[in-house]
Amino acid sequence: MSMLRLYTRVLELLGKEARLGWILAVANLLLAAAQFAEPVLFGKIIDVLSGKPQTGPLATNSAWPLLAAWVGFGLFTIACSALVALHADKLAHRQRQAVLTDYFEHIMQLPLTFHTGTHSGRLMKVMLNGTDSLWRLWLGFFREHFAAILSLVVLLPLAFYINWRLAILLFALCVIFTVLTTLVVRKTYGMQSEVEAHYSDLSARASDALGNVALVQSFVRIDAEVQGLRFVADKLLAVQMPVLGWWALVTVITRASTTITVLAIFTVGIYLHGQGQTTVGEIVMFVSFATMLIQKLEQVVSFINSVFMEAPRLQEFFDVLDAVPAVRDRPNAMDTGRLSGLIEFNDVSFSYDGKRPAVEDVSFTALPGQTIALVGPTGAGKSTAIALLHRAFDPQSGIIKIDGMDIRGLKLTALRRNIGVVFQEALLFNRSLADNLRVGKPDATDEEMRIAASRAQALEFIERSDKKFETHAGERGRMLSGGERQRLSIARALLKDPPILILDEATSALDAVTEAKVNAALDEVMKGRTTFVIAHRLSTIRNATRILMFDNGRVIESGTFDELVAKGGRFAELAKAQFMVQEYARAGIEAK
Repeated sequence: MSMLRLYTRVLELLGKEARLGWILAVANLLLAAAQFAEPVLFGKIIDVLSGKPQTGPLATNSAWPLLAAWVGFGLFTIACSALVALHADKLAHRQRQAVLTDYFEHIMQLPLTFHTGTHSGRLMKVMLNGTDSLWRLWLGFFREHFAAILSLVVLLPLAFYINWRLAILLFALCVIFTVLTTLVVRKTYGMQSEVEAHYSDLSARASDALGNVALVQSFVRIDAEVQGLRFVADKLLAVQMPVLGWWALVTVITRASTTITVLAIFTVGIYLHGQGQTTVGEIVMFVSFATMLIQKLEQVVSFINSVFMEAPRLQEFFDVLDAVPAVRDRPNAMDTGRLSGLIEFNDVSFSYDGKRPAVEDVSFTALPGQTIALVGPTGAGKSTAIALLHRAFDPQSGIIKIDGMDIRGLKLTALRRNIGVVFQEALLFNRSLADNLRVGKPDATDEEMRIAASRAQALEFIERSDKKFETHAGERGRMLSGGERQRLSIARALLKDPPILILDEATSALDAVTEAKVNAALDEVMKGRTTFVIAHRLSTIRNATRILMFDNGRVIESGTFDELVAKGGRFAELAKAQFMVQEYARAGIEAK
């Protein structure tokens, strides 16, 4: 994306603040015009005081009217500048929060495949750095940069109108500045993009280490992780320093050029004064113009440098913002309210990479209230098939229906409101237990939470803590044990009370005693709702209505537990192996 296109997008993100932006733009134009009244009036006053006959629109033989006009323009400039600065601040702060919220909503809607391949630390860095960059550019643009650019547009024609010979010197300074800045930008643009890539690596590495601090400490990896972070930081500095050097050179040459220009104005002005082609007032006026031009060029350099430095961060920001959710609502998507739970898979196929199918030609029907178990080796397609049901992805072929309706015709919120999921890894917020329980039902009462927790065998450990339901779970639930986290996630699904329930190895983190209690509770809860159970331990699906045996993305066997065992196929082999292991363990315990 070119620098111009990038900055255009920055301004497009003003959204509803665009109207205020236009008002500030007009105010900047007025400021740019008013600022040049001072040097013009200054020069005229000197000519009046030196007795030079006056001509033109400001012709007068008294300095007082000119001084009064100077005061008027000065007061206008002060008042207008203050108002522009105040409203530019308000605009930048308001819109930064609006864009940050929109960005957060956008990334939360992106598919799991996007989040699987993108580090969460990087997404946080892109969000915060991107919105901060937008804020700085909006603020700088409306407070001073736009006025500086407009000042150059006003200054040069005005200077040529007053004295074209002296104006050529100012024009030459602008040309030198433009050429120099263009060369430096081209030289360092790619280098700055590399700098930002190192910043992303730094953020991701630090976040990765912090997220696995228990692993780092237990394997004595603190020094190694610090060294790794220092290595990334050193590479970042190695790339950043040359960029800073180039921009320091721009500053030095710009200031040297302006000093030479002022000396040239005096030199040429003295010569022209001797020829009667200029006045002392005009010489003073052009020296003021040169001084003002220096200031405006430095502001323009600051503006270009700001855009240049922020460009890689904004490019990352826009790359994420432009990512299109693979799963989204159709224009005519419906919200049908609570569903009954009739589910049909018709020749459903899906592949993550477009080469090897994760699910292939899967077909089955689950009637309301039935329990369907999915078993098979790791990577067989069980979790993918269920992920397709709640539209974590959409199948490349085939149709999934609920109550006779294609799920792609339902609103995502409506579909997922009817499905409760208990993941294999208990996912909890760093918030209170009550907040975690209310994820599925925000308006749940305290009594409803107690009932759900009790049925999931979670009430006992909740009541043991001092703050009860207000106890914080910690980051990713680390203040709780694995079994407690899982029981809390089961209670969360029960509280949601969906017609469709998905249990993805929901009891894998529980001890034998607690597992028996939770299974008893789940047996009660599963009545009247369609339940999908993904399980590796076959003892947990003994009473399933139907068992689907997956292998390489296909359903190779289907039936009840007893039917599949009697068939003597893959499921029977799996069941025999698991029961033999259990019998061997029991025999060992009895021998002891």
